[in-house]
Amino acid sequence: MKDLIKGLREFQNSYVPQHKELLQELSHGQHPRVLFITCSDSRVQPELITQSDLGDLFVIRNAGNIVPPYGATNGGEGATIEYAIKSLDIQHIVVCGHTTCGAMKGLLQVGELEEKMPLVYNWLKHTEATRELVEEHYGHLAKSEKLSTLVAENVLTQIDNLKTYPSVRSHLHRNEVQLHGWIYNIVDGTVLTYDRANHTFVSIANSPYERPKASSLDDQGYGSSRLAQGQRDRIFRGSPAFYHR
Repeated sequence: MKDLIKGLREFQNSYVPQHKELLQELSHGQHPRVLFITCSDSRVQPELITQSDLGDLFVIRNAGNIVPPYGATNGGEGATIEYAIKSLDIQHIVVCGHTTCGAMKGLLQVGELEEKMPLVYNWLKHTEATRELVEEHYGHLAKSEKLSTLVAENVLTQIDNLKTYPSVRSHLHRNEVQLHGWIYNIVDGTVLTYDRANHTFVSIANSPYERPKASSLDDQGYGSSRLAQGQRDRIFRGSPAFYHR
């Protein structure tokens, strides 16, 4: 707590005096243009990673950066997504996974969680699609490679789940919102983004907003997570067998 209080004092004594105009503007309302959905992991800080300021990002954080399909739960994720689209006029939604994700490690051994951590077990049901896809198509991989693939596939599953929300689907139809899949590498701070045209993740430098040389998942130690069209089409929204155990 001492470190938190020290940081709070530094914020009040340094940041606040230097940003009075911004804080005054924000007191009248927020106007973010990006909804950033990421993991609760303490090693992932959206504002730090993107060098964003107060008011720039509207953020959802939970274990595994999971977006439950529309109607699957009455949790805060769905309400936040709806508010972001309908009230804040969000134009971009980023789903950002990260390397060595604890939730994805749990998904690899989800059966062991039912007694140890029943709430985590129930939460991970919302991304059973990811586990089943990886086990079916990448079951031959070593554990570390399978985890990296799981992280990547999970991002795509959550993007798929976002499309089940009426507000998101409507805005997508009118080209008023764009969906982005990112993977943040905790070790070196690099970020990969999903390239729909080639069905793989590439360096963020190869995005439409910045176009230097790209690097694929294979270059970043992600093994065989390059997606073929048929594999990508197999992403679905959960296994009924899992939901009704």
